[in-house]
Parts: sequence; C-alpha cells; structure tokens
Amino acid sequence: MRLPDMKALTAMLCAGLGMGLAACGARNTASNVEAPGAPAGVSTRVLDAGADALQARPPIAALNAYLDGFHFYNGNLRGQMEAHHYCAIVNEELIQCVIYDGNVKDAKLMGVEYIVSARLYESLPAAEKALWHSHVHEVKSGQLIAPGIPAVAEKALMQKLVATYGKTWHTWHTDVHKTLPLGVPQLMMGFTNDGQADAAMVAARDRRFRIDSVEKRRQRADIAAPAIMDGADAWQHGTTIQLADPTGTQHGSSSLPSPSTHTAEPAISRPAR
Repeated sequence: MRLPDMKALTAMLCAGLGMGLAACGARNTASNVEAPGAPAGVSTRVLDAGADALQARPPIAALNAYLDGFHFYNGNLRGQMEAHHYCAIVNEELIQCVIYDGNVKDAKLMGVEYIVSARLYESLPAAEKALWHSHVHEVKSGQLIAPGIPAVAEKALMQKLVATYGKTWHTWHTDVHKTLPLGVPQLMMGFTNDGQADAAMVAARDRRFRIDSVEKRRQRADIAAPAIMDGADAWQHGTTIQLADPTGTQHGSSSLPSPSTHTAEPAISRPAR
C-alpha cells in the first residue's frame, strides 16, 4: 500500500491552513532533563543569530508534520515514554522523523524513526522485519495524535499512517533522567493492544494537549485496520532484538526486571512468524 498524496496532505495540515510548524503543536511539554554545561556566552549567541539569519537549512525546513505518541524499549514493556515526532515526507512511501522528549526550544533529541508503506515493508529481508513495529493500534487507540490541526485533517493523516511500519532508535534516554546521551542506542517499539500503555502517562499527555484519546478512538472507529504483516512486532512472537550496553548504562524504568530482559548482544531469540 502506497501513501498517496502525503506531501499534499502535509501542506493542507499546516501551510494550507495558514500555520507554521510551531503553530501546529502547542509548546506544552518541557524536556525531562536539564543538560549540564555553561550558558551560551555573547559570542555564541551572536554566531547563533548570524547562522539563523544567513544559513539555509533545507532538511530542517522539510520537517513539516508533528506527531505525538508513545514508545517502549524492545523487550521491556514497562520502560515507556512519550515521544514527540517532527517528520519530513521523503516520498509517497517513506517518512523520516526526529524524536524529542518535549516540544519546547530546549527539548532533547531522543532519537529517530523511519516510517514506510506496507509495500516497502513487505520487500524487507525477514531478519530486518523484526526491527519494525506496526502502527495499527497506535492509530486506532487514539494514542497517536497530530497536535494543533483540525480533527478532519488529523483523521485523514491517521488513515494514511494506520497501514505503515516504523523503525525507531533512541539515543538519549531522558526518560530515565540521563542528562547526557549515555550508552548505546536502544531499539524501541509501539503498543499493539489495550492495557499495555501506562494509563497515567496517556492521561497526563491528554491533559497537556487538552484532548481525549478515548474520544479520538471513537472518532477513528471507521478507519479500517489492515492485517499486520508477518515479521512486525516480533517481540510478541518470541523474537526480541536489543543492543547490549558495554558501558553498563541502565535503560528503562528502575522498577523493571533485570536488564537481561531487554538487552542482548544484539540477540534474536528465535525467528519471527
């Protein structure tokens, strides 16, 4: 399945509505951590202002869609966090997103997510598919949102995303209050069923954005839920891939079982379906 007219849809979401990216999402979520380091001096601020005025930034300018959802560490379902995605439409079947821990200026860059159509996902090698997660539940549950745009435009976007697949790596684990990007990247997954996401986490996000995930779920009831293709969400079928961290950095909630439940040398327990 292709992603028809994605660039046109994005234009409708923000530019076509007379809004910039900043207007498409409320600045209502602070970063989880304050990074160490001396405040920017006068010379740094001057250089920053000059660069802002004179340098073109085409890759950054292409980030024209804002999505907010939730991730968890692959193999560690209780290691959950909110993730703010700022995304660029590469073409009709590929989206690339940078992920932050908030939506304010000093939000920390947590990682990246690549989103592909079902057709591109189907073309991947079997072993590669185990790194990818589906988006059906994220869309249908109302947990994935596009803040700041009209409900009709958000629903149109969700109809495009419901059949896609994502591959996500987090590099800065501010969810456990790491003030610097310590350790190795970790593979992340998305929720696939009710009862997996921490209800308090979702409710807190809903309050900040003044939205209701339950109501969005009801509004999206008529979005067709495609069958999830073989290999995706492999953790549900006995295959958990995660990078061991030779630095000893702990990832995920300290209340979780031992780190061995979600770290390996990149381990594959057994083949996915």
